[in-house]
Amino acid sequence: MNMIASVLHLDRRSVKALRVTDAYSLHRVVYSLFTDIRDDQEKQASHASGILYADQGGDYKARKILMLSNRQPMSMVEGQYGEVQSKPIPPNFLSHEHYRFKVVINPCRRDNASRKLIPVRGKELVAQWFAERAPESWGFEASQQHLQVDKIDVLQFTDKAQRQVTVAQAQVQGLLRVTDRERFVASFEQGIGRARAFGCGLLQIVPLTDNPFA
Repeated sequence: MNMIASVLHLDRRSVKALRVTDAYSLHRVVYSLFTDIRDDQEKQASHASGILYADQGGDYKARKILMLSNRQPMSMVEGQYGEVQSKPIPPNFLSHEHYRFKVVINPCRRDNASRKLIPVRGKELVAQWFAERAPESWGFEASQQHLQVDKIDVLQFTDKAQRQVTVAQAQVQGLLRVTDRERFVASFEQGIGRARAFGCGLLQIVPLTDNPFA
């Protein structure tokens, strides 16, 4: 699949005009840059949107959002706000064995009795959960020695249907080794974990030439 990496730069005027105040308003802005290719039935079935993003934050002057998509975004939001810079992912980018990575993840487990999703709390438990999930679900092994959980947040906002939504987030970084190429490629292209519509799951990776696992 041809994937496109983009950066959305929002200046202070754009942030104010677009009313970017919480996780849902940022979701609205990012998704407005892309043609929606899913019908209502596919949305109900939670088919992938083909859009991933990660909020890089900023200060009162500007904000930067990384995006990965299976189609080209528009160059500006609503034709007049912000600036989008895009470039295709090189064909051999996902052929390496080792990468440095960073990701915002939604750490949660499903309770066997209630079937409810329970957030994983605490940096040590999040790191353990991530290391366990990576090989079986995402096609890579995370180096235990280099695994780092930088920050844990809980986002609360009201969605389009006026429902209260709570999303647990953890920022995780480290080094990885690909163990299942096909699954790893799918993880990069489709994102990992839950809450991908709200800024989670985008694997930000940089290839490594040496073997950090040696």
